[in-house]
Amino acid sequence: MIERTFSMIKPDAVLRGIVGEIISRIEKKGLKIVGMRMIRVSEEQASRLYSVHREKPFYGELVSFIRSAPVVVMAIEGESAVSVMRKLIGSTDAKEASPGTVRGDFSCSKSMNVIHASDSVENAQKELAIFFSDADIQAYERLDAKWVV
Repeated sequence: MIERTFSMIKPDAVLRGIVGEIISRIEKKGLKIVGMRMIRVSEEQASRLYSVHREKPFYGELVSFIRSAPVVVMAIEGESAVSVMRKLIGSTDAKEASPGTVRGDFSCSKSMNVIHASDSVENAQKELAIFFSDADIQAYERLDAKWVV
C-alpha cells in the first residue's frame, strides 16, 4: 500500500554536510520525495512535534537541539513508506543502529542521530501537518516506478 510519511534531517546532519547523502539513500531505496524544504523549526513546531515527550526530563534539550540549526523536512511516499523509512534510518540509539542504515553509518549518539522518521501512519499524518500544507505536496511519477512499486 502506498503511504506518505514524514522525515526530518536534523541539525547535526545539516551542519556536517551530509544532507545530500541521506536524500540519495532515500531516493535510491525507491521512495519518492513529494515535499521538501530547509527551515528553522519554530518553538511552536518543536512543541507540537515533541508533545509526547513534554513531561520527560530531556524535553527541553530535545527542543533546544532541533532549533539549534536548520533542518530539512520531507514528505515521502512509497510502498509501506513508514516501515521502509524506519528500517532505512535504523535504531534511534547510535550504538544499536546497524551498519548500512543512515544512523548506523552517520549517527554520533542517541540524541544526535541525524534523522527523524514517523513511527506510524497516524503519527506521519500529524507530523506532516506541522510542516506541510496540501499545496506543498507535489504529485509526480518516478520513471522507475514500475520496477520499484
